[in-house]
Amino acid sequence: MKLYQFPFSPNSQKVVAFAYEVGVPLTKQTVNLFKGETRTPEMLAKNPNGKVPILEDGEFVLWESNAILGYLAGVAGRADLAPTGVRERAEVERSLSWQNAHFGPAVRKVVIERVVKKLGGLGPPDEALVKQGTAEFEVVARVLDACLEGREYLCGTLTIADFALIPQAAILDDCGLDLSPYRHAAAWRSRMLTRPSVRRMLAEVRAAA
Repeated sequence: MKLYQFPFSPNSQKVVAFAYEVGVPLTKQTVNLFKGETRTPEMLAKNPNGKVPILEDGEFVLWESNAILGYLAGVAGRADLAPTGVRERAEVERSLSWQNAHFGPAVRKVVIERVVKKLGGLGPPDEALVKQGTAEFEVVARVLDACLEGREYLCGTLTIADFALIPQAAILDDCGLDLSPYRHAAAWRSRMLTRPSVRRMLAEVRAAA
């Protein structure tokens, strides 16, 4: 299988970490977002949204990172990580949807201003956007903390939902967002960061910086 990815993209990171977790080998090809490489005719033919990650498995082409997580779980035969029971699957889907609609956008707003702009030489951060994103992060951090009360993982046991969230949770320190007041969420983050698959992915990101 081939993965078109950008090392600094959280959506790419989640797929890479999960592939390491379940032992699915990937041939990775870097597509540089800063240089507009996702918007070439070749890449737009693979994903008309002009984004990565994109997974190729033979003639099958799949984009949208959370869909890729579910596919890799199926390929690896890991129904424990992407359950098929009606309620169990619904709970995983809820967490994936929440990551896309709430947690990700709140963190992304600050990451773009404090991390991405620096990496891409895009000028100083817009402090008004940082303030707005920080306020939004505090809201989603409280929700995450409440969801994790009495649980080690988002859906009770480890699932693809935890891998969907961990890249953005991992970068919080770099962009000045503090998860420590939310003890259940902070404990989950620490737990995920000790997983060899996540550590391997983050080491590759640091090496690419």
